[in-house]
Amino acid sequence: MNDVINPTVASDLGLKLGVNELPYAVPIHPMLVHFTIGLFIVAILFDGLGALYGIRKRLGLRLNIGRSTLFDIGWWNIASAALCTFVTVIFGYFEIALATPPVGIKSPWGFTASQTMLMHGVGGLILLGVLVLLSIWRGFQRYRWRKDKENQVQWSYLLAGAVTLGLMFFQGELGAHMSADFGIHNTAVQILRAPEDSPLKKCDIRTNCL
Repeated sequence: MNDVINPTVASDLGLKLGVNELPYAVPIHPMLVHFTIGLFIVAILFDGLGALYGIRKRLGLRLNIGRSTLFDIGWWNIASAALCTFVTVIFGYFEIALATPPVGIKSPWGFTASQTMLMHGVGGLILLGVLVLLSIWRGFQRYRWRKDKENQVQWSYLLAGAVTLGLMFFQGELGAHMSADFGIHNTAVQILRAPEDSPLKKCDIRTNCL
């Protein structure tokens, strides 16, 4: 089964890898990614609701939650997203280091596996920096610049958050291509694409061939 693992990196780290090229059955990075995205979406959504709180009466809406509570949720979620992203990126680079990109395959966007991995890795660092800067920006609004104002967030901050969501979508698509199109760290894809006489066909996905 050495043809489907990265033996050099694995031996250097003293790891025993499964068919998904990881020392554990399920990739951790994608789970952390979705957790980070969820925190960020909630942050921007609730800050947006707080910024639009004043027009609720004109729209005939009643909210059983105060404006300050909406901003509290927005702040703590952006701060949590920024912290979580550090762990997400660490696991992302660890799992990329153990990946062996397949050759002769291109993604729906026309990129090779190596190109996709490179863009996804660089994109992860960019998003880490963006989320940290946004959380710092949000903190200054909350505790310094707008602490005495009803609207705790600037419209430019919300616009930056919306743009960041677009970057997250692009980054997420690259990650999906790595898993679904190239089969990187995807046990099911690895087994389905293997020849009938391959040892992979005898693997049990639940045990990850460990």
